[in-house]
Amino acid sequence: MRLLTHNMLACNIKGVTNGFPLGIDATRVETKEVEMNPDFLKHIFPKLRWEAFRAAAHSLGIDNLPEQVDSNMLLDEEFLQQFHHALLEVHLEEGALICPETGRRFPVSKGIPNMLLNEDEV
Repeated sequence: MRLLTHNMLACNIKGVTNGFPLGIDATRVETKEVEMNPDFLKHIFPKLRWEAFRAAAHSLGIDNLPEQVDSNMLLDEEFLQQFHHALLEVHLEEGALICPETGRRFPVSKGIPNMLLNEDEV
């Protein structure tokens, strides 16, 4: 699972009001090289919740992303490389996503998060 996907997921258990961002408990992380597409990065940047993205990257061992960002940074080649790497090349292969409100763990296996709810959670 890429951090791009993580940034779009939330806990949807009935009654949960603070289900984003999901925490990450990683047991296996892989890096898979992907060709950089600056246009895609510039397009997706405004849609990301940066604070959640940065925290998720940090939980996977990526500590070089700036705390504060703005769209002007997309003109900086070094920032684009760091952003691209964290967003698209780092994959959570095994572990769990954790609801920030309930602590419910959603397993991630072979890079696929299982966000299915139990009957009592719907």
